[in-house]
Amino acid sequence: MNKLKFLNHIRIIMIGTTLPANIGSAARAMHTMGLSDLVVVNPRLPIDDTSHANAAGATCVLDKARIVQTLDEALADCSLVFAASARTRHLPRPVVSPSQSADILTRFFNQHDHNSPPKVAILFGREDRGLTNDELAAADYHIQIPANPDYPVLNVAAAVQVIGSFIYDKFYQSSQADTDSSQNTITLNIRQDWDEPAISHAQKDALDHAIIHLMTKLNLADGSDLKNLPHRLSRLTSRVQLDQKEYALLRALLAKISQKLH
Repeated sequence: MNKLKFLNHIRIIMIGTTLPANIGSAARAMHTMGLSDLVVVNPRLPIDDTSHANAAGATCVLDKARIVQTLDEALADCSLVFAASARTRHLPRPVVSPSQSADILTRFFNQHDHNSPPKVAILFGREDRGLTNDELAAADYHIQIPANPDYPVLNVAAAVQVIGSFIYDKFYQSSQADTDSSQNTITLNIRQDWDEPAISHAQKDALDHAIIHLMTKLNLADGSDLKNLPHRLSRLTSRVQLDQKEYALLRALLAKISQKLH
């Protein structure tokens, strides 16, 4: 099943925006992450040319965006509500990370009729002061984005992008897991134990070139092979994840073989 279709049932709600350009930037972030339902609550200024300029190729989101006067109107048909907040306010709700919010969304949609899933809302506050206590109280969960404690400040569009990215990735991965298992895949393993430091990119590149040079001398590769061979070798040596001593052993072996060919 294509879980990405659930993105159509996630509503981004921007409250009390000051600059129309920020609405456009948020629309662009939404479109990049497959989100399309935008509601703006009581903006200081309406959507205008600066909104469309900042939306770039995401004007389709702006064209369908709704402007309402109250948060209650924006949330009327939503069954689950998140609020993006940089700090805990009075009577806080459960605080989750963007990754945890994506997990909650996945479980929520999986528990409902896939043909008619409920609406979910994510609230984003004003550029200068975020969401009020009453607005935060409307949410079931608060999402906090991990950030530099000395400057944990994201503009609204950036916050939409970060949270949207985690949600898109979660649904995308779920969709991929449901696809036909007969498709060719390469499993990548992360090496757990390192008794010597890993080789650098420059060393890996040098090893790849040394192998190609030797294969050419041995007539195991010719000009027609060199179109894809460097890429395949690079992929191979990346998966092997050599350390410094292993690299030294292979370079010594290649050098010895090359000497014997003279």
